[in-house]
Amino acid sequence: MMDALSVVTQLRDLASEPQNREVIVQDQGCLPGLVLFLDHQSPEVLFATLQTLRYLAEMSPNIPTMKNELGMMVSLENLMGRNGLSVDITSLAREVYDILMMPARPATPERPRGKKPQFFINSSSKKAKSVTLHIQGLDSTEQRSLCEEALLKVKGVISFTFQMASKRCTVRIRSDLPTESLAAAIAATKILSAEQVVKNEEGKEVLVPLKVSGAEVKQNTALPDYLPEDEDSPEKDLSRAVSRTTAKEDSSGSWLNTAASFLTKTFYW
Repeated sequence: MMDALSVVTQLRDLASEPQNREVIVQDQGCLPGLVLFLDHQSPEVLFATLQTLRYLAEMSPNIPTMKNELGMMVSLENLMGRNGLSVDITSLAREVYDILMMPARPATPERPRGKKPQFFINSSSKKAKSVTLHIQGLDSTEQRSLCEEALLKVKGVISFTFQMASKRCTVRIRSDLPTESLAAAIAATKILSAEQVVKNEEGKEVLVPLKVSGAEVKQNTALPDYLPEDEDSPEKDLSRAVSRTTAKEDSSGSWLNTAASFLTKTFYW
């Protein structure tokens, strides 16, 4: 039985994959459903919804559609002024709002046609994982750009997204890439340093120092925006602050269609 948190969590995990973001925004049910979730009373649902919107806004062509979606900007404004919410929620709502209000950016090159976005993970032997880093010194767009440059140089980094308010960066990497390599690359900036965010046995987030001395950092000879997404598939890692959910390969219908139907038919509060 689906509930609000499970639906929005799976949408968030799908949205973390760059090749899925355009399809989610264009779907007639998902974006309106996410707007509805912005009025939910559960902090967990609110935060996961804002994370999803933050991922979707990473693709600049999505921004006009998101901004013009009925109720989107009003709901974000309400969250920013709503009493009793955590700083993480209000700050992330402000970040999403500011991104949607920014002037249009130049369009990025289109993804080659003929390759359908993959919402369902096949049985590939190659795996990927996500790690969440707390980055000391991540205080401005200048430091963010410095961190981006450092991560892009590391061979094995697939994608990453920032939460500036909490000084965090969620990085998707190949499973054979040590987390210490990320910390070493960031420490090489001489300005920033990174610790890993994990959950302890009680489910509370803790910061784990990472050894940077002697850590090997394999660098890309060329610097594409991201490594090819089809070379890896995410794996669930319960020790991470942001866990990933794998989905079964599509057989009798799309999970996305099921979720969209659930969103539009159930959550009209």
